[in-house]
Amino acid sequence: MASIPYRRIIVVGVTGSGKSMLAEQLARKLGLVYIELDALYWKPGWVDSGNAEFREKVDHATRAPGWVLAGNYAKVRDIIWPRAEALVWLDYPFLLALGRLWSRTWHRWWTKELLWGTNYERLLPQFKLWSKESLFNWLVQSYGRHKQQYPQLFASPDYSHLFVFRFKRPGDTEKWLDIL
Repeated sequence: MASIPYRRIIVVGVTGSGKSMLAEQLARKLGLVYIELDALYWKPGWVDSGNAEFREKVDHATRAPGWVLAGNYAKVRDIIWPRAEALVWLDYPFLLALGRLWSRTWHRWWTKELLWGTNYERLLPQFKLWSKESLFNWLVQSYGRHKQQYPQLFASPDYSHLFVFRFKRPGDTEKWLDIL
């Protein structure tokens, strides 16, 4: 069995790509703390933490010696990325992310899965495709930006210390996870 030397790992990708699922599996496999940015950001009743409170929570969580973190929040990138050693980018095709987002949204709503705090999936806001509340809207808005922005960020001297794993197909991600 192989392993990786990194102990502070970020998992990024568009909504629906499987960031949280992969980060949780990776953390369990490597014996590291799992950090989910959405859980730090959202308070009960879908109230956001506010910038200062969110940054404080992220700062505290990422001071641990080892963690796997799921999330893309640009407002805390300046805290997380300099502390990380490696980054896993789930750079999957748009239609795959869209299908996964649909399945995940429907499943969470149907099973009344508890998300963060007292929050449950709300189905109606997701179908308001014009609304910022819709994750489908967010996927459309962010997909192209991530494909363009991430390579630029990786090329920046500020983040040259990060070892980047880029996966374009779930099968490749699964094979990689299996050999760790």
